[in-house]
Amino acid sequence: MIEPLLHILIAAVCCWLNFIIIDMIFNLPREGGVSGATAIAEAVRRGGGDIRGGTMMGNIVSSPDASAGTLLAACGVYCFGIAGGLTATVLVYIGNRICHDPGYAGTTGCFTATGIVYGGSLIGIPPSAFIAGMVLAILTIQGVWHPWSSRLLGAVWRWRN
Repeated sequence: MIEPLLHILIAAVCCWLNFIIIDMIFNLPREGGVSGATAIAEAVRRGGGDIRGGTMMGNIVSSPDASAGTLLAACGVYCFGIAGGLTATVLVYIGNRICHDPGYAGTTGCFTATGIVYGGSLIGIPPSAFIAGMVLAILTIQGVWHPWSSRLLGAVWRWRN
């Protein structure tokens, strides 16, 4: 019983780091990269949160490929192996273009998530653990308590800069 929970915890940390590292590489906490991100960041700030963390949260929420794409990659690898993850990446890229998303952070995140999930399966962490881990990572970034999570994300942003 402990081993599956440990797998999910490891997967959640890997997925959380994937989100954060990709956002940092693309400098998404600096400003809203997609429509709606700035509005979400302002709402988080008014609620007592950090504006930079709120901007990161807003980018992940407003870009359909960020959180959903990485989860889609985990599901793709679960169902069809690495080919499923790569197919998910192509679909996320198409979604980027349909939504006029100016960047490629979500596509990059989906691609790296495919590698992470596939790599995890090679060392004994099943893709199903990454599906659960991705949901936990999304919840900690997006939903549990916005002031706390935005402050954590803002602190990571300031530490990087």
